[in-house]
Amino acid sequence: MTTTVLKFGGTSLATTEKIRRVAAIAHGSHAGGTATVVVVSARGKTTDQLLAAATALNTAPSARETDQLLATGENASAALVALALQDRGVPAVSLTGPQAGILATGPHGAGMIAAIDPQRITGHLAKGRVVVIAGFQGEGEDGDIVTLGRGGSDTTAVALAVELGARACEIYTDVDGVFTADPRLVPTARVLSSVDPLVMAEMAFSGAQVMHSRAVELASVHGLDVLVRNTMTGAGGTTILGRSSDMIETRGFIAAVTHDRAVARVVLRRGRRGVDLVTTALGAFARAAVPVDMLAWHTDRGEVDQVGFAVHQSHLVATRGLLRQLAAAHALGTGLDEGVGKLSVVGTGLLNRPEFLARMLAALATIDVAPDWFATAQSRISVLVPAPRLTEAVIAVHREFELEGDQLPAGSMTLA
Repeated sequence: MTTTVLKFGGTSLATTEKIRRVAAIAHGSHAGGTATVVVVSARGKTTDQLLAAATALNTAPSARETDQLLATGENASAALVALALQDRGVPAVSLTGPQAGILATGPHGAGMIAAIDPQRITGHLAKGRVVVIAGFQGEGEDGDIVTLGRGGSDTTAVALAVELGARACEIYTDVDGVFTADPRLVPTARVLSSVDPLVMAEMAFSGAQVMHSRAVELASVHGLDVLVRNTMTGAGGTTILGRSSDMIETRGFIAAVTHDRAVARVVLRRGRRGVDLVTTALGAFARAAVPVDMLAWHTDRGEVDQVGFAVHQSHLVATRGLLRQLAAAHALGTGLDEGVGKLSVVGTGLLNRPEFLARMLAALATIDVAPDWFATAQSRISVLVPAPRLTEAVIAVHREFELEGDQLPAGSMTLA
């Protein structure tokens, strides 16, 4: 019997009717003779509400107790979906991450899946049950629950699909697939029928919220195709390819425009000579497992006297703590600017086409936006722009690269 893993995000579970719709999709998979595993996130705004409750009681809640608390959101979703399936006459059982054999390593709030013991899952599947698993969590080395950080439920679904040898991993969300831009900002954005995994990983890292980059990278390593589709309508659908397609490098293309409002700009200034500012700053952020992007620095008389980079706002608490530590230990000046947003164009062969950056900056100039921070790579060009201008910037750049409707960008290749 083949196995399918279905993953449903929080917006797909926000109401009783939506949970019934999720159960109907899982029922259809099960009725088709497929061994079905469902992975769920916490419902709607549950995670935010739980965090607010924690900080109302304790301004600095411990990481362990926060994980204990947050895991209940996914556990509740799993039980509710299992109950909805049982109401339809479908045998179903819900499991927490640890009950499902998911072992995690790393710190609370930022764990990674170390291994999966699938025996309990396969035992239930062999008895004809749909197995509903709480995403975003696993069992740590000491037996405590460890949550997996941003994208944890996506990563859970892909890891289970790989471990179980599933024929597919299907990610259900509130949009029709992966778009050339956020359709809430750009109504003319179009759905991509398929996306190269390297392109999708860059899109996810730079702000596309349909799937997390960790999960995309894991699927690519194991050659697993991932299908993204709309929970409520079943319409559309984008296949994130498990293997990179053959591309003619010198032609290059822009696949999408992405944006991220949840970023902040960090600046560190050397207080005294002799401090290796880049190594000191990046080493501290790396040890704290805080990813940085768009690294830039300035030199004075052969030494770096200022370094800057962007961080995600989910890491702001850790970032503020690191800035205090670095200022105290090395007499550094520090700055944190939360009034910026990151705008990116994503595709392949971008370094071979320097005109892409020129076109991006020219499009921004038409709306009087002049970025002073940007980063280029073979698959992504990113700039920081003032947060209030981000929507205008996305629309202008999307139009510049002719990504609207059914058009194919000039000088581009198809993604299929």
